[in-house]
Amino acid sequence: MNAIPGHCPQPLSGRRVNVALIGECMIEMRGDPASGFSQTFGGDTLNTAVYLARLSPAARIAVDYATAIGADSFSDAMRQSWREEGVGEQHVRVIKDALPGLYFIQTDTQGERRFLYWRGEAAARSLFDGPQADAVLQALADYDYLYLSGISLAILTPTGRERLMHALRLAREAGTRIVFDNNYRPHLWPDAQSARQAYGDLLRLTDLALVTWEDDAALFGYADVEALFRAYAAFGVGEIALKRGAASCLVQCDSGRFDVPAEPVRQVVDTTAAGDSFSAAYLSCRLQGGDPQRAARWGHRLAAQVVQHRGALIPKAAMPGMSMPSFSSAAEA
Repeated sequence: MNAIPGHCPQPLSGRRVNVALIGECMIEMRGDPASGFSQTFGGDTLNTAVYLARLSPAARIAVDYATAIGADSFSDAMRQSWREEGVGEQHVRVIKDALPGLYFIQTDTQGERRFLYWRGEAAARSLFDGPQADAVLQALADYDYLYLSGISLAILTPTGRERLMHALRLAREAGTRIVFDNNYRPHLWPDAQSARQAYGDLLRLTDLALVTWEDDAALFGYADVEALFRAYAAFGVGEIALKRGAASCLVQCDSGRFDVPAEPVRQVVDTTAAGDSFSAAYLSCRLQGGDPQRAARWGHRLAAQVVQHRGALIPKAAMPGMSMPSFSSAAEA
């Protein structure tokens, strides 16, 4: 069960596809010290969860978010914002004496970002630590799809990461498919070798990889995309969507390799969540029966809209229209 088939399997008897995204939501501040700040919430997997919920029919796809938060007012407001977006919270741990992480975003005239983080003691670091984490870990096998990123791995304690990897192996043996977005952030790891080891362990379980070229080139030192595709084939990843910013996306799957051009953007305002939104649209399309090429077009379309707005999450009214594929009745691989 390595590859997501050409048309994703859909449950019989009207049962919904259940997807859980694992990671960290933070307090997001935007602005500069001279003119003041605005506050919202964000984080790579949270951004993806929100866009996935917006693009996916709630009657057929259920989107949950698995994380840990505090018992403070910011954490309460986070949960309320998730509910308003249709993102489930049944596997959110509340750690009473902890707080959410915080980050500031500053952008230059080209829309490129600079981040300042305060997350060392964030609640999400302890998501899979202690006996209180057992219920979340055991629940992972109940999902049809699990989505996580390199940041999801990086923020955990070594013990928590080890426990998560064990739970993912059990879930995959039970039929759960794993989706991984590489999102490599060097400052979150003690060294590159630790990151390469963790990524390798997860890629051996991964069915669909949503890869940012620059991140993997930095972590693994791939000389070109051919080297990356060979490495992912050796890991056993069945479907790869290689994101290359404003350039085309390269998709490698059972039916071949496809080059899908990006959509032109008149003015880039803020590149925050460009990759996260691409991943959400790609996965939503695949879960609704779309083929990989259509999924990449969805990814480009949403990302092109996102970079024309400030912040990770654009207004719902700004969401682009998508040509919805019909649900497939293909049997599971």
